[in-house]
Amino acid sequence: MDAKAEVRSGHGTGETTLFALLLTLSLAHLLNDTVQSLLPAIYPVIKSSFHLDFGQVGIITLAFQLTASLLQPLVGLSTDRHPRPYSLPVGMGATLIGLLLLSMARDFSQVVLAAALVGIGSSIFHPEASRVARMAAGGRHGFAQSLFQVGGNTGAATGPLLAAFIIVPHGQRAIAWLSLVPLLAIGLLIGISNWYAAQVANKPQRPRRQLHAEGLTRKHVAISIAILLALVFSKFVYLASLNSYFTFYLISKFGVSVPTAQIFLFVFLAASALGTFFGGPIGDKIGRRYVIWGSILGVLPFTLALPFANLPATGVLAFIIGFVLSSAFSAIIVFAQELLPGRVGTVAGLFFGFAFGMAGLGAAVLGELADLTSIRAVYHVTAFLPAIGLLAYFLPKDVK
Repeated sequence: MDAKAEVRSGHGTGETTLFALLLTLSLAHLLNDTVQSLLPAIYPVIKSSFHLDFGQVGIITLAFQLTASLLQPLVGLSTDRHPRPYSLPVGMGATLIGLLLLSMARDFSQVVLAAALVGIGSSIFHPEASRVARMAAGGRHGFAQSLFQVGGNTGAATGPLLAAFIIVPHGQRAIAWLSLVPLLAIGLLIGISNWYAAQVANKPQRPRRQLHAEGLTRKHVAISIAILLALVFSKFVYLASLNSYFTFYLISKFGVSVPTAQIFLFVFLAASALGTFFGGPIGDKIGRRYVIWGSILGVLPFTLALPFANLPATGVLAFIIGFVLSSAFSAIIVFAQELLPGRVGTVAGLFFGFAFGMAGLGAAVLGELADLTSIRAVYHVTAFLPAIGLLAYFLPKDVK
């Protein structure tokens, strides 16, 4: 892969932004997260086929999120020291195996194992792919991270559509038809890995970089990282309530069909993709701290209104919530990478892993809450989570 489409960065760094490579990486992320988003999208099918309760649905999500979250920081730490370019297609191979196992699962334990394998593939993909995005950024780190992540969000929005029009009508076996998705991703990632390996081979060994950003004490950096993680907690636990249970909420409250509920889920996920795309470039221009502040806290009025809305208003609010809330993650990742220079993989692994872990734990806890109370009560409780965005006030000014 030669990534010939290069544009000179406007930030005075003398670096170039490799658009062709970033677009290919974003497409690979789209394919990766399309497979991952199939799992929550087919929860109604799995719940009915295996006679599961909401707690067991939460355990399936937990199996996926924990394998992803626990391994990602370790992968990032390891590859910061010893880059492994070809781990990208290898990780996608684990996702392929998990997808095929899910199509043939005969009991609840096999579904859990399939979810765990998809999580392992995710844990390998995200830290290294995030590193490649930063390598190709040409100084436009927010833009590169957003372009990379919007592929994932678009894939997450595509999964429910595939579930609605392929898996729901044809059943569990139809999941195997989608094995072409990770196979295509493996082909793209081999090309990306070739470029990545060439960069590693041609790059001279650099002296060890500073451990934290200039002008900040180690304590200040640690507090800032903790605040960013708290914001990720609020964001992804709330997102887990929508990703895992929004279809059940719509069916319970409004009596809509499963395909209709999945279309509403697609609207939310598509809005999330748009928010992700715009969040990074806006952060490059006005400062990432402002984007983080406005995204997390700014969504609070809409989450508070959601439990009281009628069906059309619910669709509008889901779009607004998805757009506003998703604009922060690119800014959070780049902000953290600037706090800890030279630790790109570790930061990406920590934040992606923490995000997935909180989403998994949140899904499990919210599933139990739904069993004990009702699915509607979940959205009354989670509506207050964006108030944690007040902590963004204590973040330092953007680190350059």
